[in-house]
Amino acid sequence: MEQGILDALPEAAVIKLPVADGGEGTVDVIVNAAGGRYYALEVAGPLGEPVMARFGVVEGPRQTFGGADMVDGADTVDGSKDTVRTAVIEMSSASGLTLVPKERLNPLAATTYGTGQLIKAALDQGCRRILIGIGGSATNDGGAGMAQALGVRFLDAGGKELPFGGGSLGALNRIDITRLDPRITECEIIVGSDVGNPLCGPSGASAVFGPQKGAKPEMVRILDASLYNYGTIIREQLGVDVLEVPGAGAAGGLGAGLLAFLSARMRRGIDIVLEAIQFEKHTREADLVITGEGRTDAQTAYGKAPAGVAALAKRYNKPVVCISGGVGPDADALLKSGIDVIVGAVQLPMTLEEAMGSAAESIRYTVAHTMRTLLIPGKYFTGTQDDSR
Repeated sequence: MEQGILDALPEAAVIKLPVADGGEGTVDVIVNAAGGRYYALEVAGPLGEPVMARFGVVEGPRQTFGGADMVDGADTVDGSKDTVRTAVIEMSSASGLTLVPKERLNPLAATTYGTGQLIKAALDQGCRRILIGIGGSATNDGGAGMAQALGVRFLDAGGKELPFGGGSLGALNRIDITRLDPRITECEIIVGSDVGNPLCGPSGASAVFGPQKGAKPEMVRILDASLYNYGTIIREQLGVDVLEVPGAGAAGGLGAGLLAFLSARMRRGIDIVLEAIQFEKHTREADLVITGEGRTDAQTAYGKAPAGVAALAKRYNKPVVCISGGVGPDADALLKSGIDVIVGAVQLPMTLEEAMGSAAESIRYTVAHTMRTLLIPGKYFTGTQDDSR
């Protein structure tokens, strides 16, 4: 994008701000913006096999990243109440869809246990604020695996502990939280998500996201019924109603698990990231904002990065251009939410693989010609436009 801008307008001052919406890339964006560091460890992957995952740690004021004041006692390891160690976790690093070969996808058995291991490792590093981005999951277990890693036990009617996976939650009879890591009560847990789906039903985790994780129609039915039983028992035994909460169905119901067992609060992932990179400050000083994504359609309005960027830019009446790898037929709906122009980056008929392989060149070309188009009025019509038309 920067190269394309400078091709058309060499004297432009370009500020580059990588963004993410709570999914892949969130850790990198926040850690790099805040000057933090990374920690890597081996955890259980979605199918229980070991994978290498990582999380970031940054230090800063309690209000950093838009968080509320810390709860009493949630100080840094040195006792200071003015700063706090914040862990930044992507659940996809441990429990993501890309960690499982397509032919082995199995949401009945997939677990978020590795995500819970990352949370535990963050606690071991003295972190008392944890930001968790929950996009890109391979799981549909309602966050039960995450909770198991932190000490929660899920038992059937005979008192036997349930195996991993959302498919077993239909047999859930009792939840034992007596062994839950006590450090959780000292923490503020903030969940960054780009979806508002409930846990169950036609728009729930299983029906909407299950098929992309390998769930056939009968499997979707089993998973949805299992999550309904899970949500019902959480409500009856823990006093937390997660069945109808918007966002509880994110990441195969991990949102519900984080709400129920970690008392987390939900925020749009893009809002967390934009605050961390001080996007508003840079926007005030800009003349034009350019954003982009892989595919732009009506879903972009629901917490995706370009919609978040555009909403903030419009506070300062800044024009917004979205460069997209693909533009859906319903993308024009975004023109009412702050994006002024949507431009597809693909210039010729090609396969997805070809488009991805030539992405850099295509984006540079598209941005350059978009900039030249925007410059036409000033080049040819300065002082001659009839502003009433």
